[in-house]
Amino acid sequence: MVNQNGLISEQTEKALKEAWKLSDAFWNWMTDADMWMGVLFAAIRILVIFLITRIIIRVVYKMIDQFLKRQEKSRIHMNPRRFVTVGELLKNVTAVVCNFIMVLIILSELNFELGPLLAGAGVLGLAIGFGAQSLVKDVITGFFIILEDQFAVGDMIKSGEFRGTVELIGLRTTRIIGLNGETYVIPNGLITSVTNYSVSNSLAIVDLPVKNEKRLNETLSLIERALEGIKERRPELLQDPEILGIQSLTTAEYVVRIAAECHPNAREVAEREIYKDIKQELEAEEMRQSSQGL
Repeated sequence: MVNQNGLISEQTEKALKEAWKLSDAFWNWMTDADMWMGVLFAAIRILVIFLITRIIIRVVYKMIDQFLKRQEKSRIHMNPRRFVTVGELLKNVTAVVCNFIMVLIILSELNFELGPLLAGAGVLGLAIGFGAQSLVKDVITGFFIILEDQFAVGDMIKSGEFRGTVELIGLRTTRIIGLNGETYVIPNGLITSVTNYSVSNSLAIVDLPVKNEKRLNETLSLIERALEGIKERRPELLQDPEILGIQSLTTAEYVVRIAAECHPNAREVAEREIYKDIKQELEAEEMRQSSQGL
């Protein structure tokens, strides 16, 4: 400020000198060629690191695709759904690992000390691991369910007291639609054992009780007529049913067993269709006997 004699006060003079020093320092910083060259080289190195990371990820993706194609064409029979699931999982892991390493390298280029950063991240990860053990267990179990192809979406499975069709498989939970339409959301950590009804072909078994008054040859002939051409009529069956013979015998009746190989998870439907065709043939036989009696 200016005093009564028209002179600048000492405080104002000091402030002007400080402002001049700051502006002079800022100008020197802006015109520092060595500093800007360092920034330019650092930016170029960061850009090169980023491009190299993208190239590595692309190359690894191609290697994963080529490997899965070779495995798919090999003589070992594997479900194609597993190749898709495992391929996506490996690609995600590759992207996460490569990007994490890229971030660490870029931080080192920016003169960050990685030691304390990694130590802090390790302590944080350990604390999270102890505090969320069930979550970690669910994620690890979900990872192995997908990797080992234990079951897939659309499969009929049974785990513990839960049975139904798999609707969704996640890293943490699995969603199952029950036989009556109910929805089960099961943490993967609780899936300790699984029965998969959709992997192998099923075997439909029908036990037909017949009174002892009915002759065995007549019964077998009736069953053969009833099941003739059933494979063409019922797409669930993979082959014509086979009459295995008498399964049990009492003084009142004998039981004839019929077996047929069918598609996975189609056993109950195939058994109902076999019962239906035999019942229709029985009714037709009764109609013929009634007409002959008249």
